[in-house]
Amino acid sequence: MSRVGKNPVIIPQGVDCNLADGILKAKGTKGQLSMPISQEVSVEIKDGKVHVQPRSQAKFSRMMWGTTQSLISNLVKGVSEGFTKRLEINGVGYRAQMKGSTLVLNLGFSHDVEVAVPSNLNVVCEKHTLIIVRGADCQKVGEFAANVRGYRPPEPYKGKGVKYEGEYILRKEGKKK
Repeated sequence: MSRVGKNPVIIPQGVDCNLADGILKAKGTKGQLSMPISQEVSVEIKDGKVHVQPRSQAKFSRMMWGTTQSLISNLVKGVSEGFTKRLEINGVGYRAQMKGSTLVLNLGFSHDVEVAVPSNLNVVCEKHTLIIVRGADCQKVGEFAANVRGYRPPEPYKGKGVKYEGEYILRKEGKKK
């Protein structure tokens, strides 16, 4: 029994949800998103809530029950509030800046790393060592932040690199004499 799937997704004020031809569309202040609904679950919208139920008691149907409910929850939250990831840069001379729609990272390589920012994301460099990624699609925000972090992940000896804000880096002791 899915404990996640049992809970209906509450549609907040200012968000419109429509279900047509197996595609759920949500429109809100932060934009418009859509997602296909699996054939293994049934989705219905009533009383300002989205209810998800499995079509059968097969294992795959029950798995898709919780997954679909979670994806719909992210969809509704994305168009109403949006998602944010904050990245910190640690290291001498490491910095980031925006040039138009390109994020330019100086991470200790012989060259600057230039990352094209997708049109549906908003990337801001408040300081040279802080990158804020905002967007309506949870998956796109997380993927972009993970790609930026992947250019120079934090290393365990000095902690230099790109990390998520609040991420704990397990530190190692350096070599001894």
